[in-house]
Amino acid sequence: MEMPVYLFTGFLESGKTKCIQETLEDSRFNTGEPLLVICCEEGIEELDPSSFASPNVAIEYVDDPEDLTTELMTALEEKHRPQMIIVEYNGMWMLDLFYTRMPENWFVHQEMMFVDETTVKTYNANMRTLMVDKLQSCEMVIFNRVPEGRDLMELHQLVRTVSRRATIAYEYEDGRMDYDNIEDPLPFDINSPIIEIKDEDYAEWYRDLAEEMEKYDGKTVSFKGMVARNGSLLDKSFAVGRHVMVCCAEDITYRGLVCKGTDQLKVKTKDWIQITAKISIEHHKLYDGEGPVLTAIQVTKAEPPAQPVATFY
Repeated sequence: MEMPVYLFTGFLESGKTKCIQETLEDSRFNTGEPLLVICCEEGIEELDPSSFASPNVAIEYVDDPEDLTTELMTALEEKHRPQMIIVEYNGMWMLDLFYTRMPENWFVHQEMMFVDETTVKTYNANMRTLMVDKLQSCEMVIFNRVPEGRDLMELHQLVRTVSRRATIAYEYEDGRMDYDNIEDPLPFDINSPIIEIKDEDYAEWYRDLAEEMEKYDGKTVSFKGMVARNGSLLDKSFAVGRHVMVCCAEDITYRGLVCKGTDQLKVKTKDWIQITAKISIEHHKLYDGEGPVLTAIQVTKAEPPAQPVATFY
């Protein structure tokens, strides 16, 4: 049986426990069916089962990331037979640990990140990798303890440098909740006959393409990128892209796209080119599924950009 999981992420004292408590006090969510809560950290605030809408809630604690194994999670499911699972995840643990060990029948129904406005600058400055780790996959970011009059653009940009997809909400000190409505236009014209991507906009364009591939299907794009050849590609095919840094040097990764249908000039790995190509969304073995495939229209040799590694800043 498929097991829905509600994943709550964020650093210690960010408001995760409070939200879980309020959720379990709501009879619309906690209807009496068996539920399992897996707590991966213990803060000042603790869950109070006496206030739950239904007492049919089991709580288990996991204090060490090495203990959060597939076998343990499977055993907890078999022990409690829940209809759904809530995971209060430790902000100091990378999310990949959970996703790679999660039992095959579990699926994350919703992932929410909680951020304490009073400590966000400190965590973002000193633990940016952990911050990005949670931001890049969550569906919603909730900033709590936000003082009245706070300039929200800084918080907005903190999320948008990593994800354009996540919904952003602000909970103020008086308990009022507002949703982010700051317009965030793309720095290029997606409706242009040829979408011109400036060197400094590659990272943002690649992310938008990855998150909303279908809107680029059939579009023509022009950008500068570095060639990467792969033995599994055909002679006239190669990858073209840029190295992208999300938060720090340790996470720099080559983000490229498959390009096919060109023998206009011989290119080799690490060559820089200016390419104009039509995008189609199709199945390709390099993506292990569907992805954006470029059909080259024009390819010319180019000089490397002033900043070879693309960033969001």
